[in-house]
Amino acid sequence: MTTQSPRASDADSSVAASNFIRNIIAEDLAAGRHTRVVTRFPPEPNGYLHIGHAKSILLNFGLAADFGGACHMRFDDTNPAAEDMEYVESILRDVRWLGGDWGDKLFFASDYFERLYAFAVELIQKGSAYVCSLSEAETRELRGTVTEPGRESPYRNRSVAESLDLFARMRAGEFPEGAHVLRAKIDMAAPNMKMRDPPIYRIKRARHYRTGDAWCVYPLYDFAHSLSDAIEGITHSICTLEFENNRELYDWIIEHLDVPSRPRQYEFARLNLSYTVMSKRKLLALVKGGLVTGWDDPRMPTIAGLRRRGVTPEAIRSFCEEIGVAKTNSMVDIAKFESCVRDDLNLRAPRVMAVLRPLRVVLENYPEGQVEEIDAPYWPEDVPREGSRKVPLSRVLYIERDDFLEDPPKKWFRLAPGQQVRLRYAGFITCRDVVRDEATGEVVELRCTYDRPTKSGEAPDGRKPKGTLHWVSAAHALTAAVRLYDRLFAAERPDAVDEGKDFLENLNPGSLVVLSGCQVEPSLSTVEKGSHVQFERQGFFFVDPVDSAPGAPVFNRTVALKDSWSRLSAEKPARAPGPAPEGPAAKAPPPEPRRERAPFEERLARLDPARAEKARHLIDTRGIPGDDAVVLADDDGLLRLFEETVAVHDNPRGAANWVIHSLAREMKDRKAGDLPVSGAQLGELLALIDDGTISGKIAKDVLAEIMQQGGSPKAIVAQRGLRQVADEGALERIVDQIIAGHPGEVSRFRAGNSKLIGFFVGQVMKASGGKANPDLVNTLLARKLA
Repeated sequence: MTTQSPRASDADSSVAASNFIRNIIAEDLAAGRHTRVVTRFPPEPNGYLHIGHAKSILLNFGLAADFGGACHMRFDDTNPAAEDMEYVESILRDVRWLGGDWGDKLFFASDYFERLYAFAVELIQKGSAYVCSLSEAETRELRGTVTEPGRESPYRNRSVAESLDLFARMRAGEFPEGAHVLRAKIDMAAPNMKMRDPPIYRIKRARHYRTGDAWCVYPLYDFAHSLSDAIEGITHSICTLEFENNRELYDWIIEHLDVPSRPRQYEFARLNLSYTVMSKRKLLALVKGGLVTGWDDPRMPTIAGLRRRGVTPEAIRSFCEEIGVAKTNSMVDIAKFESCVRDDLNLRAPRVMAVLRPLRVVLENYPEGQVEEIDAPYWPEDVPREGSRKVPLSRVLYIERDDFLEDPPKKWFRLAPGQQVRLRYAGFITCRDVVRDEATGEVVELRCTYDRPTKSGEAPDGRKPKGTLHWVSAAHALTAAVRLYDRLFAAERPDAVDEGKDFLENLNPGSLVVLSGCQVEPSLSTVEKGSHVQFERQGFFFVDPVDSAPGAPVFNRTVALKDSWSRLSAEKPARAPGPAPEGPAAKAPPPEPRRERAPFEERLARLDPARAEKARHLIDTRGIPGDDAVVLADDDGLLRLFEETVAVHDNPRGAANWVIHSLAREMKDRKAGDLPVSGAQLGELLALIDDGTISGKIAKDVLAEIMQQGGSPKAIVAQRGLRQVADEGALERIVDQIIAGHPGEVSRFRAGNSKLIGFFVGQVMKASGGKANPDLVNTLLARKLA
């Protein structure tokens, strides 16, 4: 079995997401400051790229493509001690996989070493640089602080001739590391400490992976970066915010030298993702320490790791488009990334059945040796794709061990003694007896009866079991290994400073669970490496491209079907990985029963009389739903926040919903007054929703930014270009493109498959960058698909 990528409509890229850098470029072109856009992606080859780099790759290459320009691929390889050709090759592979096309514009800073050295000589000759012989500690002592100016080096007034001589001798290899550095002569009292005579060249006794031992002096980042941009004619040098203070030095270097072009630097917010780390140094520590299997370990946030886990470039692109390009740093919830991965795989991963922790089931009334083949679709009705496979049904089956409890709690809808369930595609079974291992007492087999008249999924007498289980035929199943990958860290911010705690102490011991002896349906016997599948009720999986073999696939879980992490991490610690479970009897502890919420009247009765009266007042005078009224009445902080919100924007039901369901879950151990958002901000946000400026989905993103960085909702919407698209003409063009690009789905919808309306709405929302007015989209689709 092979899997194909879903067909992409031309409309998917018809609406380019606006951002402040795009606006700057457009203005520069309109004003004639540039006639052609040239950007660059300049990684240092000292490690593998991670998802944070993906945002920069897509931005730089995307802007160049959108404006008909070019994006250079350039390696900032000026630190020979940490760089390697392995990293160069991996970076090129990752950028190409993400869609980056540099054509013949592949460059290395090491190509410019002679020119950079000449630029340094020019600075010395102009009296703008000098050789300093202070030690590193002495230099640091004289640098000053953010409130106190630095002090000049005693070598600052060396003559031009002496500095030129020393610099030439540094190049000739006469001095050891640390003996001298070349410093720019700027201002030791500058408020920006980057401008306090920064070093621009140092002695480095290390073999360079490209130039060998030809050099023993190397330029530092700021010097090499700015001048490489100028040499290549870069027009817009786009960096992340940690280089904002470097911009002044970038401009100083360009202004003080005779360069072929004058590029400008712009900064955007880097991608910070929860439950992971983005530091190359820390990722290298994981690799070197053997805490992961390598840079491409599927738990790593590296592009190589994500690729091996089964994440597609389209999912990464969708995620980067969704979070946008901002001017302020924020922490993005990894759940948002996982949601984008699910949305992508939903349209490319065929559905199959796999039992990961098998429990044997014997259908006592099913004839020995009989096998029936059931035609099972690969795709659900709301996915506009076709195809099916044959699933064999026989007397002996495997079901998930988690799907059986001998003494189940109330509202257990799976299998139990005397209880009936539906087998996916195959009809009803009832558990009649339980067989145990004589030595351990463990349940090893269930004896069940099969209700043949229900094979269609419906009973003649109208019975409808509430539980549906996946299964495989024991005689036909293929044995496979499955790796259940989860988040690498158990802490939301694993590298946050916490009383000296090392980030490695936050590793999630349950980030990988390896299961052998898993049983998968026979349609997977020919599955190819690199294929995506969805194991029904389990998650999306990817056939490992390295460890799989013909007839012996290894499945990596890309992402679970639902985000259960929040509940699991709150209720109990993650399960530690022990020895890999072996064979069909491999078992996991049964899931905990879900706690049922008490009815509204019961919850109201538990309040003291004064609070109960508040709740009734909210219901009677504000129209607040009963459950929400009880929550507000029982928490003075939330009630105060609600009242402040309503005072700004009079929508009580909406205010209650956002306070309770969007803000209360952010409180954790904090009080409402400690949240970094006020009722005034929330009221302003609700007003933007109600007047149609933004959609509810966009509002959640705005709220997340407020929670991290503060600010005005109106300002954030304006700055990030998030205003909802409610122009009927603009949306009609997108709708027409979507309909024209999916004729098969249109025919199926008009033939009666009304569930496809969700598919069309999703495509329009994606094409509009999530900004389309959903009500107008539904109206237009209903009109045009009728």
